[in-house]
Order: sequence, then C-alpha cells, then structure tokens
Amino acid sequence: MFMKNPMVYILANKLKTTLYTGVTSNITKRIFQHKNKFCEGFTTRYNCDQLVYYEIFDDMTNAIKREKQLKGGSRQRKIDLINNFNPDWKDLYSELCRF
Repeated sequence: MFMKNPMVYILANKLKTTLYTGVTSNITKRIFQHKNKFCEGFTTRYNCDQLVYYEIFDDMTNAIKREKQLKGGSRQRKIDLINNFNPDWKDLYSELCRF
C-alpha cells in the first residue's frame, strides 16, 4: 500500500496563496495531523491543510533529496508542478483515504 511509502507532498491553504512542502513515510496520517492542527508551526499558522501534490518514492533518502530540491526551487516551479499534476488544485486527501 503506497500510503506507507516515503512521499513528498505540497499543501496549500484554502485560498491557494500559501504553499508548504514536506516529506513523510505515512501520508494519510501526516495529512490528518495537518488538517487537525496537530502540527504546530507553519502549516497551522497559515492554515495549509489542502493536499494538492505528492510524489511517491521507494526510499526515504530519495524523498528527502526531492523535498530539499523543491524547497530550494521557486514558488513558480511548485505552482507548475501542481498545475500539471492537479490542475483544479483539489484536495487529494480524500482520494488517498479510499485505499
């Protein structure tokens, strides 16, 4: 089941004005934590709880490398990734929870 695979993800707030990039080995648990404000800090402060992008990896080392690459890149690059992956910017969390 890919929910337990290492993943890089991008969250947005409801207005799609703020983006957050993270990495996890359990995407459903981690997004649940963001949605319920269990993660103090940036995502809680800026209400980033909409899963708009993710990538799946075979190992955590490569997932962390990709997270650093995305965090070091421009906002426009993240927007382009989201637009290609999820053009409507819908919250993908419910789709992941179906599995």
